[in-house]
Formats: sequence, C-alpha cells, structure tokens
Amino acid sequence: MTAQLTINAGQYSDKGIKEQNQDACGIRIPKEPLLTSKGIACVIADGVSSSAGGREASESCVTGFLADYFSTPESWTVKTSGQRILGALNRWLHGQGQTRYASDHGMLTTCSALIIKSTTAHLFHIGDSRIYRYRDNDLECLTRDHQTWGSGDRRFLSRAMGADLMVEIDYHSLPVVTGDIFLLCTDGIHEFIDHKALTQLVAGAAENLERAARQIVTRALELGSQDNVTCQLVQITQLPLQDVDEFYHQLAELPFPPPLDAGMVLDGYKILRELHASTRTQIYLAQDIESGAQVIIKTPSVNYQDDASYIDRFMHEEWIGRRLSSPHVLKALEPKQRRRFLYYVTEYVEGQTLRQWMHDHPQPGLPQVRAIIEQLAAGLRAFHRMEMIHQDVKPENVMIDAHGTVKIIDFGSTRIAGIDEIAKPLEVHHLLGTANYTAPEYFRNERGNTRSDIYALGVICYEMLTGKLPYGEEPDARDFQRRDYIPSRTYRPEIPRWVDGAIATAVHKKPAQRYEHLSEFVYDLTHPNQKLGQPQAQPLIERNPLAFWRGLSALLFILDVVLIYLLSR
Repeated sequence: MTAQLTINAGQYSDKGIKEQNQDACGIRIPKEPLLTSKGIACVIADGVSSSAGGREASESCVTGFLADYFSTPESWTVKTSGQRILGALNRWLHGQGQTRYASDHGMLTTCSALIIKSTTAHLFHIGDSRIYRYRDNDLECLTRDHQTWGSGDRRFLSRAMGADLMVEIDYHSLPVVTGDIFLLCTDGIHEFIDHKALTQLVAGAAENLERAARQIVTRALELGSQDNVTCQLVQITQLPLQDVDEFYHQLAELPFPPPLDAGMVLDGYKILRELHASTRTQIYLAQDIESGAQVIIKTPSVNYQDDASYIDRFMHEEWIGRRLSSPHVLKALEPKQRRRFLYYVTEYVEGQTLRQWMHDHPQPGLPQVRAIIEQLAAGLRAFHRMEMIHQDVKPENVMIDAHGTVKIIDFGSTRIAGIDEIAKPLEVHHLLGTANYTAPEYFRNERGNTRSDIYALGVICYEMLTGKLPYGEEPDARDFQRRDYIPSRTYRPEIPRWVDGAIATAVHKKPAQRYEHLSEFVYDLTHPNQKLGQPQAQPLIERNPLAFWRGLSALLFILDVVLIYLLSR
C-alpha cells in the first residue's frame, strides 16, 4: 500500500499562576484527499496579556486557521493559503478590537503555524511564540522573535495579530525527514527553560509526546514561569514517498478504455461519433442515455499506457475542469455511473476552434479581436486565481460557439502550484506547450508564471490581426533571442500605434517587461495609452543608411587628420 504522511503529536497548556489561560493551540490531521493536497496543520497562539480580548484573539486565531486553511482551494500553494487566511484573521481581530473594545489593541495575539505537506514543512510566524526542529541531537529555533526593547530590561512585541490593519508575516519552508520532531511553544516556556535543558526534554519526547509536552510545561513552571505555558510536539513518523512502480500502479487502477465505435455504450453514455483523434487522446461526441444531453468523452491514447507522467497529467485535466468555474473554461462533468475505464466527461461546445475562425476571418476588425481577447483573458483569469498556469494557450485549444462565447478547452499542460508541492517520483517537463505560443523563458528552462500566459495571449491577438507571428515564423530556442519584434502595423498600417504598443508589451521577450495582470493588457487594447502610442526612435543607420556611413567616414577622416598632426609634432 502507498505510504501516507503520518505523525505522532502531543500538546499541553496550563494557565500557570495567572487567573486565566490566554494561550491556545490545535492540531488537525485531515483524511484523504486533503491529507495529500493540504497536509497537516499545527497552530499555537499567545494572547497578549495587556490586551482586553487577548484570550478570544488567540482562540480565534487557532480555530479560524484550522477551519479556513482546509477550505482554501487545493490548487493554491501552502504559502498563498496561509498568508491569505492570516491576513483575513488579522483584519477581523483589528476590527473587533476597535468595535468591541474601542481600541486598536483590543484583541492582540501572537500566532505561529506549522503546515506539513508531502515532504515539506511550511512555517508562518507573527510574534514571540517559537517553532523549533529537533534533528540529529540538535534543537534549532526556526523563527525569529518579534520583540523590541523598552526602558530597562523590558521587552515588547513589535509585531502581533490584530495590532494593525495589515500584518507582516514571516514565512519559510524546509524539507523534512522521518524522525524530525517539531516543537511549538509560547514565551512562557522558552524564556524560562534554557536551550540545553529544552533540547534534553525534546530528545526524550519520542516515546510519548503527550507526556513530554506535559513535562516541558511542568518544568517551565518549576523554573518560575509567571506566564501561561503551552507547547506542542509533532514527530514525522512516515513520509509519502513512492517509487515509480508504486506510483504507476496507483494511477493505473482504472484500465485504458477499448476503441470506441458509434453505437457503443460506456458507463451510461452512448457513443455518437469520433470528433478528433491524435497520438495523445481521442475525443468522442456521446449522449447521456438518462438525460439525453450531448457530452464529450475524452480518452487517453494506448500509446502512453505505460507512461506514468502522461497518465498523471491526463487525470489532472479532469481535476482542473472540476475546480474552475468560468463561462470561458470548459466544464468537466461528474460521471453518472461508476467508471470502469480511464476517461473523463465534459460539456459539449457546438462551434469551431479559434484556428478555424481565423481561417474564416483573415482580416478581422479590432472590435471582433478585442471581444475574443477579453473572453480569453477572463478564462485565463479563472486559472490564475486558482494559482494555475495554463502553459498551452493556442488557437487550437479555444472554442467559439454559435453565440460567440469563447471557451478554453484543453488543460493538458496546466501547472498547478499546490500540486507541484506534492513530491512525486516523476520527471517534470515544464515545456509542454506549442513553440509558436511558448514564452521565451520556457526555452531557457525557466519556470513560467502568469506573464507566460499573457505572452501566448498577445501572440494570438497579433496573429488574429495580421495572420503572422510577432517574431516571424517558427521561432525556436536557437534563434529566438536574435529576432526582433515585427510591428503589427507592418502588415496592417491601419492598426493604431497604441494597440500595437499594447501587443508588443504583452509579447516582450523579458517577462518583467510584460504586463503583470491580464486586465492591464485588455484595458490597453481598448483605451489609448499615449506612452504606448509614441513611435519608437529609429536609429540613423535604419532611417538613412547613406547619411550614417557618410557621417562615419567624415568623422574617421577628421580623427586621421588630428592623429597625423599630433604624430608630426
């Protein structure tokens, strides 16, 4: 059976000599599939004693984080999920402090969170609680106390949840190994137990983490801790590591379907006809026998029956289609019956590909092009909101229905940030797109981002208007960098300069010089941007080559005369 991430954990909290316990802590170990896609979460918080709502603040941080983290999209990275949740919790605490306690400091707390996902630990930290890691007889503090010195030896928090509308969150990640022990504790412990003694206590924790947590709390109180005292201990007992064979067998649980002919019935769907076949997939038009609705069935090619990477990507296409909600993205449908074979079902879009539309409209007007680009941008925005990069935006992967609605229909190359964090025994190939629409950074073996999709969208816009490509036909890694952008006005002089400027920005060779957001590109396609409308200064050698060489010759003649004069003296 495939190994899963497993931990041992223990936690304990005591109010100490204080009247109430303003500390809070919690651990959540979800079931699959969240265990794989989101990981395990541990949170500790220490309500600020000078804050009237400190106890409620710490409890709200712990319960809110543990509830909300597992509700964030599985496609998001741990960093994105954690920072957005903590940012929202901070704004809520700040607002509640002002509303209920009429103070900016009514509900303050520290907060430290540990997420263990796949083979990586992710740390979030605000305040002076701490996270340690024990490995190879060494206890290492992984966080930095956010404190500032006051008069005398007094120290104050320089950063806390609820103190301001915005909060700076420390984040970093590190790989974990089996046997690692993480200690999360409030300052009531680490300020009273020295590092050597704390190391010894954690070293003996493996046998019983619950008992060890209690012992650490008790020791802090014995040493005179006058604060609430709380600690958590988490030990990695098993990591979800697999070899390629194990991974393949997991993926191959469903067999590839047999060749499908018209009239055949597959799990409640009647095959009507084959719409498209390639070396990688087959696409069939089918009818849902129960409802009578027409659907699309996509099946994998038997050419890749032994290719774990291919099967993994094929399965993720359905995963993506189920999680994106946009009228401009093809929707994957829930099968009506239990599947006996590997395939997935999508809505049927009756229309033509954007490539066919371009053949039918070789000289479209700007309004037509803008309408298509705006819809494509809306579809891509749905990917980007979920931290997905499409990576293969091209006319063949876009459908236009009879009403002019544009839909992105293929997700086979999509990179999912949250899934990338899960360790797999596969070789990952990032260059999965089509050369004419592939951003230059992919040719340099760099990871793409949202600007890479904007590049592809810019190429499509250019091609719709001109029938050409912005850097010439069939660019490749060898000569791409030597090519210059060919203004769209070269082929269609009536295109406004500012429109060409917007396209040139979208397809810039350097990602940092492109638009950062899709909305910026769409806006500049419809609103004259004077900065983009200015004609670029053309070098003299291009404007008037004869004048350039005459001038250069005259300059060289003068330099020769001066040199001869100096030598003669």
